[in-house]
Amino acid sequence: MKNTLPTLIIGAGPVGLAAAAQLELRNQPYVVLEAGNQVGASIRKWAHVPVFSPWRYMVDEAARALLTLNHWSAPDDEGYPTGGEFVHQYLEPLAAVPAIHKNLWLNTRVTSVARVGYDKLKSRTGKAQRQDAPFMVMFETQNADGNLSEGQLLAQAVIDASGTYESPNPLGASGVPALGERANASHIFYGIPAVLAQDRARYANKQVLVVGSGHSAFNVMLELVKLAQSEPNTQIAWAIRRSDFGQMFGGLSDDQLAARGELGANVKRLIDDGTVKLHMGFKIAQLSQVGAQVAVFADDGRVVQVDEIVACTGFRPNLDMLRELRLDLDDRNEAPRALAGSIDPNLHSCGSVPPHGYRELKHEAEPGFYIVGMKSYGRAPTFLMLTGYEQVRSITAAIAGDMKAALDVRLVLPETGVCNAGLGGISTCCSVDLAMRATAEQTSDCGCDTDCCATPSDSKLSKLISIDSLFGR
Repeated sequence: MKNTLPTLIIGAGPVGLAAAAQLELRNQPYVVLEAGNQVGASIRKWAHVPVFSPWRYMVDEAARALLTLNHWSAPDDEGYPTGGEFVHQYLEPLAAVPAIHKNLWLNTRVTSVARVGYDKLKSRTGKAQRQDAPFMVMFETQNADGNLSEGQLLAQAVIDASGTYESPNPLGASGVPALGERANASHIFYGIPAVLAQDRARYANKQVLVVGSGHSAFNVMLELVKLAQSEPNTQIAWAIRRSDFGQMFGGLSDDQLAARGELGANVKRLIDDGTVKLHMGFKIAQLSQVGAQVAVFADDGRVVQVDEIVACTGFRPNLDMLRELRLDLDDRNEAPRALAGSIDPNLHSCGSVPPHGYRELKHEAEPGFYIVGMKSYGRAPTFLMLTGYEQVRSITAAIAGDMKAALDVRLVLPETGVCNAGLGGISTCCSVDLAMRATAEQTSDCGCDTDCCATPSDSKLSKLISIDSLFGR
């Protein structure tokens, strides 16, 4: 029975739909379960944000093949879409391909994944082994009246591409909500608000604190600066936990993705000219209401009083629905253990990652289950779009029994212009974790003067990784 069951894909974002396209081309049965009422539900929440990379780096090749067969009007390869344009011009047409559309279930939220007849503790029933039992995926669906109903599906394999956007990190520096954070939630936006569009009134002529040191925070501050040009009483403060800039602004003019380098350079100028008031080493411990405002306390006693807070503090995987599975996850990063060492932001600064796919993302105790896309990076802040496409190409090949293709993973990364020494003085420029170098296309020491830092040739551009956490300029 197991071999006739479908593969269940959780999430109809770009990586989930890429998995569907790969399985479709391999003539494998599948079902895509999407919690939202439209595909790309999370991306729609930052639809106003342009991405770093041109279209030619944003389309999965299997998806392109299906779209071409269905008379897709492909966008200009050199154009830079917003998140909304990415959804409307790529994800929606892909979901409308008849072969995929008939297997797409919207308004279907997965609540748990387990093995039929086996809880997490149980390994055997008589001669039957746990790993031979089909997966059981429990879900809730919402009908037109808003009522919920439960259901379940059995599967031979499960690909979890549900992402992390719905699980933002809290403001609290200790990884849990700061004192008063929940009570003052009405003053906090987690993510990237549309400062110049529907959220304009919320921030115009207000004192706004942006928290976080990544590209999301950069985007928000640049939008707030534009807002302040027409709403001059808008005041912008920026709080980061780090006590020095390090490589926070990225590779600037040395970044092969020019838009990404420009983003860091523009924010650096805001600090240099005093447009944005920076609070470094600011580890948030408590929030307290003061009249119509919120006082934000650092653990060293400093206080910033503002009207609104934008939390660009990153995301984490929601693992609750996977509690009955025996997963091999890193205890710090919550990424698959074989991948975690090479994406740990404490060790790596270049945004690089060795080639990986089925071999690194499988779980020995739960064969047939895979976490892919942004969720596969756990708490690591920098996920690269085509990394996810290569992940699911490899995994779907394994599901189809094509192990040669599954193990032949290739990944070429653009140079960010950032090179740091990692722990113990080990170079992490174009980093490859020492334990994983055997899986990498490059097996040298990967110092800054080696070919692994070189500009990729045109013949390799189809594998180029292009988008940093999907958030752009």
